[in-house]
Amino acid sequence: MANVTTNIHAVGAPATGFFETIFNALLRLAEANSRSQEVERLQGMSDEQLAAKNIRREDIVRHVFRDVLYI
Repeated sequence: MANVTTNIHAVGAPATGFFETIFNALLRLAEANSRSQEVERLQGMSDEQLAAKNIRREDIVRHVFRDVLYI
């Protein structure tokens, strides 16, 4: 899966664009870390515990990333 993003920044605000880019990168890192922790937490559960949450073991990643991957 490939994602393409085009960001167009105003000419008069190069510093704002720079800091916004850094902030967005840090935000993506934080989200990725929390999602990977959620995957690890769910993988540590038994099949019975997952079934109680209506999640199959093979669907853990799909469940955790359902709002961003659309799979």
